[in-house]
Amino acid sequence: MAQLDLWMHALVTFMRDNQEWAIPIVFLVALCECIAILSWLVPATVFFTAFGAVAGASGLQLAPLAIAAAAGSGVGFWLSYWAGQMLGPRVQNYWPFNRNPEMLARGHAFFERWGIASILIGHFFGPLRAVVAIVAGIVKMPFWPFQIANWLASFAWGFALLYGAGRLAEMATQGGFLSR
Repeated sequence: MAQLDLWMHALVTFMRDNQEWAIPIVFLVALCECIAILSWLVPATVFFTAFGAVAGASGLQLAPLAIAAAAGSGVGFWLSYWAGQMLGPRVQNYWPFNRNPEMLARGHAFFERWGIASILIGHFFGPLRAVVAIVAGIVKMPFWPFQIANWLASFAWGFALLYGAGRLAEMATQGGFLSR
């Protein structure tokens, strides 16, 4: 995990020094974080919190970055939903679900219990984020209710993480807390 932390630190530093790349990178990180198979490999929550703080403290505009995070998140969930619809129960034959069948079973139980709310909740909890959209596709959740919940949650997630961390860093910088 230390290597991953170093990589994320390097990415945050790169984005601070090359701000024109910030929006596409934020979009791609969020997209990967919300695709079922890639979610375990991309620690976007840590990245967005760190980058939001750096962006806020350095005066970058936070709203476009939060929108990019929301867009990437929404597209990633949408792709996972689509994969669930296309593959159906065969999803359990593919990595990582074939190595961790209980993950899919827990995601299915969570979805059955909470329904559409599981899409909203799933964006905010890493272990659920990886499976809830694909389960929604497997059980053929209707398209529009899924998309409405997906995009509402995507914008809430993007703004809460990136914009929230950025605003806190701005306030801390203006209040002199970070300069001491």
